[in-house]
Amino acid sequence: MRNHPAVVLVAVLLSTVSLPISLTGASVALPEIGRDLDAGLAGVQWVVNGYNATFASFMLATGALADLFGRRRVYATGLVIFAVTGLAGAAAGNIVLLDAVRALAGIGAAAAATSASALLADTFQGPARARAFSLFGTALGVGLAFGPSIAGLLIEAFGWRAVFAFPALATCAVLALVPLLPESRPPRAGRLDWPGTVSFTAALLLLIFGFVQGPEFGWSAPVIVAAFVAAVALLALFTRVERRRAEPMFDLALLASPRFVGICLAAATIVSVMVPLLVYLPSYLTTVVGLSPGAAGGTLILLTAPTLVLPLLGGALTRVVPAPAVIVASVAVVAFGAAWATVLAPDSSAATLAGPLLTMGVGGGLSIGLLDAIAIGSVAPDRAATGAGMINTARLASETVAIAVVGAVLASTTAGRLADPGFTGGLRTVLWVMAGAALAATATVAVLVRRGAARAEPAERAYRGVS
Repeated sequence: MRNHPAVVLVAVLLSTVSLPISLTGASVALPEIGRDLDAGLAGVQWVVNGYNATFASFMLATGALADLFGRRRVYATGLVIFAVTGLAGAAAGNIVLLDAVRALAGIGAAAAATSASALLADTFQGPARARAFSLFGTALGVGLAFGPSIAGLLIEAFGWRAVFAFPALATCAVLALVPLLPESRPPRAGRLDWPGTVSFTAALLLLIFGFVQGPEFGWSAPVIVAAFVAAVALLALFTRVERRRAEPMFDLALLASPRFVGICLAAATIVSVMVPLLVYLPSYLTTVVGLSPGAAGGTLILLTAPTLVLPLLGGALTRVVPAPAVIVASVAVVAFGAAWATVLAPDSSAATLAGPLLTMGVGGGLSIGLLDAIAIGSVAPDRAATGAGMINTARLASETVAIAVVGAVLASTTAGRLADPGFTGGLRTVLWVMAGAALAATATVAVLVRRGAARAEPAERAYRGVS
């Protein structure tokens, strides 16, 4: 069974399911964590933001490391880090330690995710690759769809610590398959881009720090102002560094392609609407509506379940509808769903929220597989891990910033308590802003994806062959 494609697919899919569970599960557990560890809003926000920030900022670096040292080796290293930090988080006795191990867990998740994508790209070719990545999107959807409900049940049965222990133990099972995986690396791998890695990672972490701590320290506090200024300066430095390198970890040349930029914008917009809701809606449902953690997690299935089934149906849809039209429609549907979700209220029921949550889920689910298939087809095979890191960094960095911004708004409207008065009005304001931003993104994506269509056509043909 060594080097068998089926073993690669099983290992990658199992680990891919665990990564989003660690995010959505933690979001359901935030109220319990805050009460048990006597932590304030900023402290519990870092449980999610610390994980997401390092996940996003290390995608590029770990992708380059996978190309340099081997995809299986970096994949295994990422799984070990993720498993160990998950178990450490389950045993954490204070919020500082929990936040620290969650940040380390994000690094492990980044290494595992980028290497997994590269292993798939290296193992499968042609239509088989398209099918593999469609299943990859479905596995991601499984983690998102059932993560909140699994977390809710775990919390009710064993407490919030099980939310971190469960994905860690599942990852230990995946590690048993690692010796059966093939090792792969490009024939000629470049060197790790340390200046780019450090400048990008520091910029993103400082940006998140500013948004998370801003409501607590005050937006005019010198440390907050300095964090934002430094973040902008470091992003400018990152751009300058990447333009000067012969083999940058972030290929800025791809940003000259309107098609690629449109794909990144669509992916970033969709997750920037859906993921903050996955993080903060459970707290609203438990503290304001009065649902149990299990019931709150079950309600969120309305938002995430479409991402489980629709990636496989997207291929069939693109046989009759052009792929750019599917992408544009997906962003528009998410915008409509966000506007509709403003009906939420303290007496909201699952029936009240079913329409808007399902609508946003449909928008996200239709685009997952298609966006990734085109993105992977936009880079050379010997830069597969780095290319996967680029599209996922756009997605993860956007959702991380969106989570932090939404958290900052809600902290301001609720005086740092995430409770009414203020929680309902704050969420409605956030949803209207999300809807407007997504509508503007829809128009922009529509323009961008129409240009350079020929370059993405092979990937779209392969994706249509999935169904």
